[in-house]
Amino acid sequence: MEQVKITCIALDLDGTTLNPQGRLGRRNREAIKKALDAGIQVVAASGRSLDSLPKDILEIEGIQYGITSNGAAVYRLSDRKCLKQSRLSGDSVNEILACAEKEEVVFEAFIKGKPYAQKEYVEDPVSFGATERAIPYIQSTREPVADMENFIRENQEMLDCLDIVVKSEKKKRDLWKTLQENVKDVYITSSVPQLLEISHRDSGKDAGIRFLLEYLGLNREGLAAFGDGDNDKELLAYARIGIAMENASPECKRAADWIAPSNDRAGVAWGIEKLLGIESFEL
Repeated sequence: MEQVKITCIALDLDGTTLNPQGRLGRRNREAIKKALDAGIQVVAASGRSLDSLPKDILEIEGIQYGITSNGAAVYRLSDRKCLKQSRLSGDSVNEILACAEKEEVVFEAFIKGKPYAQKEYVEDPVSFGATERAIPYIQSTREPVADMENFIRENQEMLDCLDIVVKSEKKKRDLWKTLQENVKDVYITSSVPQLLEISHRDSGKDAGIRFLLEYLGLNREGLAAFGDGDNDKELLAYARIGIAMENASPECKRAADWIAPSNDRAGVAWGIEKLLGIESFEL
């Protein structure tokens, strides 16, 4: 393998860097520190909002920047300074609500990095399509709101992004198509089966890392990126080396250059050590 000088690594979190319990395992933590010690800029690149970023990641002093809400906002983590933001327009918000008004769905809304969600969804995420494993994350990060549609309308000029929680894959596909046909200035993606994630058209993790590389004076040729979801495919395609986890979605894998072991087998550590030219990694 040709040795490529890597200067930046963008890490998706859930399903990639974090294990199935939502924690940062020892092997991945050690590998991230090796990358930082080698002078590589390590960036969190997540669908999560700023306030939802896990403590395990924020505690690593060398991780200085976060691409959040699928690229809708880029932050310097030390002082929570927002470096780039692409909010939804009020017109787009009204169009999204109109498209979804006859559907049996609920909403999540994100304002200045803080997530809000329909009260019933926060109380019982599984009944809306979430996994049992996701319950602690949803209930510990979302501020419950009794009337989300009214809340969204009251804050329609302040929204980083919106999620629509759907109960079936067919409903998700149909609503996605409706939104694409009727709302023109949005970026739509999905990281988990029950969510449609909607932000301004200038969003996307690839847009976030493109901005950050320019901000830091780094070159795309030195970028490696890890991911597992459909919302990571553009990021992996943009990177010099895109690395999908074994547990990744088919579209994410198609965008990748390498396939790493799954997130429950420290696949990020495998990939980082391969990037660093370390061949001693054992699963």
